[in-house]
Amino acid sequence: MPAPAPIDPRLLRVFVTVAEELHFTRAATRLYVAQQALSRDVRRLERELGAELFLRTTRQVALTADGARLLPYARRVLAAQDALLAAFGQARPLLVDLNSPGLETGRRVLHRARELAPDGELMARYESGLTGAAADLLAGRLDASFGRFAGLDPALRSGLEQQPVRFERMAVILPSDHRLADLAEVPLAALAGETVYAGAGNERTLEWTDLAFCLFEGRSVAVAPPLPLAVGEEEFERIMAKNRNPILGVVGFPAIPGTVARPLVDPVPLSPVSLVWRKGLVHPGVDALRRAAAEIARAEGWLQQPSDGWIPATDQEVMDAHK
Repeated sequence: MPAPAPIDPRLLRVFVTVAEELHFTRAATRLYVAQQALSRDVRRLERELGAELFLRTTRQVALTADGARLLPYARRVLAAQDALLAAFGQARPLLVDLNSPGLETGRRVLHRARELAPDGELMARYESGLTGAAADLLAGRLDASFGRFAGLDPALRSGLEQQPVRFERMAVILPSDHRLADLAEVPLAALAGETVYAGAGNERTLEWTDLAFCLFEGRSVAVAPPLPLAVGEEEFERIMAKNRNPILGVVGFPAIPGTVARPLVDPVPLSPVSLVWRKGLVHPGVDALRRAAAEIARAEGWLQQPSDGWIPATDQEVMDAHK
């Protein structure tokens, strides 16, 4: 019997992308290729394997039994190829989600990682909270992100790794004529009776809304009901100005016209931030991110908690597990 012909890893990458998207147009966009070329590559792989990998109809794409059988093998081959290229300095670009252009922690870690790995390419995107990013991490559409790891569903956490980076002080963003706006710091008790916006209804930032519920429990502070999901800085500012709810944020939150940001105190609530990536991912860019995060955290005391700091017990356990 003749030896089987080797399979081009590029075809396997096309297959895995289509299997993850179950949509040829989205898969082609993700791979920066024409849909016709992507379909041609799938057909070529099916010929080489002698198996149909996808069931295609006008309405949907689904894996066949052979396609489902191939998927874990293909992922292992691609992971090994990525590791090999990384070992010889030929790694693909690394995609990192920073959530918002105005947030400091992830941006500073990324900038330092670029200095530590000048020959690599670390690309930033600004799309999502950690819940939204986690699904992309597990699907291979994203490589790293930042956020509250303990706030993820355990099923998501099981496929991810994390490194604590920072305890960010939390703040409240107030309309400039709000009754508390003249205070230099806002005691949590002073928010009693207020309704505070914390992203409720945004499926990409569930971990942040959950943190707000934990913080406000028993303090007579309500979390604002879902608002229209505002995409873009201008729309977010418009919706917030229209509703005039205080906004839960962090110290250093991007400035919003007509508002003031005030740190929260008594106690000092903290937002735990971790660097998060997919289990088994081998890439020099991840190594650079981890080194950068540890370096800055040590130099600036990012992981030191004030004596009157507050975080949920579950978050403390997650952060302490990596000390």
